[in-house]
Amino acid sequence: MTAEESAVLFPGQGGFSGAALSAARMKYQQVDETFKAVDAVAEEIFGSAVSAVLFDGPPLTVDDLLQQAGWVSQLAIYGSDVAAWRILQENGLRPRLFVGHSMGEIPALVAGGALSVEDGARVVAERLRVLEEADLPAGRMAALTLDRQRTRRLLDLLDDPALVVAAENHDRQTVISGPEPSVRAALRVARELHAGGLLLASPFAFHNPALQPVRAPFAARIGGLLRQAPRTAVYSPILRRTYRADDDLPALLAEHLVRPVDFRGTVRALYDGGVTTFVEAGGLGSLGRCVERVLAGAGDLTVRSTFTLEADGRLGVEQAVTGLSGAAPEPFEQFWAAFGTRLVARVRTELAGATAAPAGPAEPATAAAPAPAPVPASATPSAPAAPAPVGAPDREELFAELRSLYAEALEYPEEVFTEEVLLEAELGIDSVKQVELLTRVTGRYGLPPSDIRISDHDTVGKVVDLLHAHLVSRDVSVAAA
Repeated sequence: MTAEESAVLFPGQGGFSGAALSAARMKYQQVDETFKAVDAVAEEIFGSAVSAVLFDGPPLTVDDLLQQAGWVSQLAIYGSDVAAWRILQENGLRPRLFVGHSMGEIPALVAGGALSVEDGARVVAERLRVLEEADLPAGRMAALTLDRQRTRRLLDLLDDPALVVAAENHDRQTVISGPEPSVRAALRVARELHAGGLLLASPFAFHNPALQPVRAPFAARIGGLLRQAPRTAVYSPILRRTYRADDDLPALLAEHLVRPVDFRGTVRALYDGGVTTFVEAGGLGSLGRCVERVLAGAGDLTVRSTFTLEADGRLGVEQAVTGLSGAAPEPFEQFWAAFGTRLVARVRTELAGATAAPAGPAEPATAAAPAPAPVPASATPSAPAAPAPVGAPDREELFAELRSLYAEALEYPEEVFTEEVLLEAELGIDSVKQVELLTRVTGRYGLPPSDIRISDHDTVGKVVDLLHAHLVSRDVSVAAA
């Protein structure tokens, strides 16, 4: 890729994958370096570090993250975006410009040179604090599988001026925001019209004139942080232009709270201007999928992700970095990219087992027997857990893969596919569509179709459990229960 044809995208709300971030942390020092700077700001303002939540335990999903304090989720997404960009940058990527989606404009400005990593974290923190301190009516956001024109017609039917279009992501996804009762009413109407729609996990009605009272306080709080124009162009899907040297950056970032995001128009404009390569710096890869939908059929399009995990455990950033040089990676790099994360995890497990084992007299080397594999806590003596065959993804990787597949097929944001959300009762996905998806899933992993009762597998979590059991045992003779 060349600088003239590439753009780096920075996701906002929901752009996070704890599993991918943790995997990247084991290989790339930029992750720890970035979060060290973010932690300094978090401790200064909130009295605690983000890293302690993200890395001192199992990797967090987007849903886990949303259960944390608001500042944790916001700074986690911000840090993930910045860390992904630093990996790309230090491997040679010099794009034409940066593009942020909603809150993603803050890490985009960091990448462009308008802010330090620490000051970017302060902008994120103050944005949250000013919203939490304001006495505003409760608001929500929802994604509709409708284009902008049909969404506006739907809002006209409801005749509530506080209910507005907040973002247009692609031809079949428009986000609305407003008072919670009005947003729920819009969802009911959309479903009656046989259009998909769902509430988003957002605590505020962002990109809505209802947030007008917080503009001035927010601009005042960050006025001393944004002191220079970006050195590399930063394009705003809200302003529909690049930032200029004479811009009042604090005022513009405050204005973002009340203006809609035109991501679809941005992608089209950049492509028409010669940008054919889009690299997403952050988790999940949802912006890249929006680009693919906006530019469907474009033969010269290249889309790359960073903090995403393939079914074999490989990080998306590995492929992105390989594409920067245009050269094939060394054999060791290929091997490590495919299996390094699992090898490190296995070694850590073995070491933990060895540390926990009681010391005894050493056996002669010739008489040594292989150590038994650690037994998972859930296994019992009568039914030991079978190890997954080599190459089979673990359950967390499988969940991330299926979540991405369902989101792509159904035009929903990935964050709505939690372990427990009911596919039909809550998301309106009928049984015919569920059968189609399950057939695609089993075919993707080389498993023949089984006689499975859909009503018994009415959540993505249950489908993951079913598929994971099959991949471990390679037993596909599942009877309908």
